[in-house]
Amino acid sequence: MIQERLPSWKIDALLITTLENIRYISSFTGSSGIIIITPYQAIFLTDSRYAEQSKYEVKGLRIKIYKKQIEDVASLINKLKSKCIGFEGKGLTYAAYCKLKKLLQGKRLIPVSEDIDKIRCRKDANELRIIKKAINLAAVGFHKAINRITPGMVERDTAFEIEMAMKKKGAQGIAFDIIVASGKRAAFPHGKASDKKIRKSEMVIVDLGAKYQGYNSDETCTFVTGKPNKEQKRVYKTVKDAHDRAIETVRPGVKASYIDFVARGFIKKAGYGKYFGHGTGHGVGLAVHEWPNISSYHDDIVEEGMVFTIEPGIYIPGWGGVRIEDMVLVTKNGCEILTEMSKEMMVL
Repeated sequence: MIQERLPSWKIDALLITTLENIRYISSFTGSSGIIIITPYQAIFLTDSRYAEQSKYEVKGLRIKIYKKQIEDVASLINKLKSKCIGFEGKGLTYAAYCKLKKLLQGKRLIPVSEDIDKIRCRKDANELRIIKKAINLAAVGFHKAINRITPGMVERDTAFEIEMAMKKKGAQGIAFDIIVASGKRAAFPHGKASDKKIRKSEMVIVDLGAKYQGYNSDETCTFVTGKPNKEQKRVYKTVKDAHDRAIETVRPGVKASYIDFVARGFIKKAGYGKYFGHGTGHGVGLAVHEWPNISSYHDDIVEEGMVFTIEPGIYIPGWGGVRIEDMVLVTKNGCEILTEMSKEMMVL
């Protein structure tokens, strides 16, 4: 598939350096590797630590072991007839780029845009099976959170117990640092768990994901400890309605920016527009944040088979916040909600 696209990218060889794309192309699960793709061959390079592992995991690519990564990669490229070498702009450090450029002889290095990542955005049946397992493991974490979030519980302790519960059930790890943000800290969209004690009558944002066989899940629930007041109910209902309306718009052919517009417009109309700053969603797969971006800045067309989040939120400084997040799969005529937790307001 990638070999066929080289001419459209105006390159005659491609250097793959991000671990997610390396895994997608080769099934390699290690932490050090590079792939070189030409119209006629694909070569996987790694160091001696993964010499044996790569024999078992990497299929369909010629395997070479390097001693000095950049020097050996440059030496191999210099032997190719290829003149225009594409590379992942976000996957190669500036220092590595400068070193590689210096070592190459008569070759041009050309950054390739997000087109490579777009190849991963449509999930096949096996990918969906793995993602659904990661989602199921995340649900284990949420049930632990529901059982443990009480006044006096420390955010960090809650996050630790969530992580252990998911790992005991088979999670490879956590997709990202678990967010447990209560009270005024719920106004931090990425409020990682702290030493703060959860208090009565607070909103508590819990955002977590499990990693399973390399794939991730991502889901957010917002709970309330004790009877919610009118403002808490109003903010929650606003976010929930924005979330539901955005999901109703998801279908093949719609622009990502339009999905964002629906959620953002509803929150703005309710008077909370300035308190919703981030995008409405993002793709999830081998990376927690990948293509597509569901935001006002991206007019990419949604396609069947894409998996992404819908996660509007309201964050009011000095008060707190609410975020509601589900993962959806784009189907032929609409979408399927993949995540398992109810998004009705839950009092703990």
